[in-house]
Amino acid sequence: MSILRVDNLTKTYPSGGQPLTVLHAVSFDLQAGDTFAIVGPSGSGKTTLLGLCAGLDRATSGSVWLNGIQLDNLSEDQRAAVRNEHVGFIFQNFQLLPTLTALENVLVPLELRGQRGAAQTALELLDRVGLAGRAGHYPAQLSGGEQQRVSLARAFANRPALLFADEPTGNLDPDTSERVVNLLFDLNREAGTTLVLVTHDLELAAKTQRTLRLRGGKVVEDISSNNQIVI
Repeated sequence: MSILRVDNLTKTYPSGGQPLTVLHAVSFDLQAGDTFAIVGPSGSGKTTLLGLCAGLDRATSGSVWLNGIQLDNLSEDQRAAVRNEHVGFIFQNFQLLPTLTALENVLVPLELRGQRGAAQTALELLDRVGLAGRAGHYPAQLSGGEQQRVSLARAFANRPALLFADEPTGNLDPDTSERVVNLLFDLNREAGTTLVLVTHDLELAAKTQRTLRLRGGKVVEDISSNNQIVI
């Protein structure tokens, strides 16, 4: 069964009385454990596509199935419940809660699910990303790379079926980026998670099994890592 299926997805916004289509009839199908990059210039529709795939927004037309669940007709609360159950997120600006420590940030998704032994699980995840010794520090006391590693630990806390990463190295220097990327792919491989990655970094995209290139909201290339054209 597909873990993520996108069928003829289109998104249009009203703009000065005229419809503005930012995504045109995009389709693809991913299996469990796939790694997938979405690339393209600014304004090409990458983040819009990511948001639709994750159920953060609803398409104008077309369909999304996330782990077998069709998102199209679900309410906002129902889509949020699907995300909480099946999805992890990593963002360019980390999006850690500033009033919570590193450990508490990782604990949040575990506690929302009422998981037993949540504190121990959170500490083990921080240890996995090399930050067990920084568990009591607040985001403002951590470097950018450390904050992104906390967000990695948080993203994998629920062992998500899908991980959506939006420019995860966009605010990091090259050395820190490399460390975060290695952790991301290691954790992803260990958990068997499907990774959907939006990036401007073509070197990062090349690490995935498949790359979808957008321009003007349209798919202009869909190619696997062995240079086989998918479409």
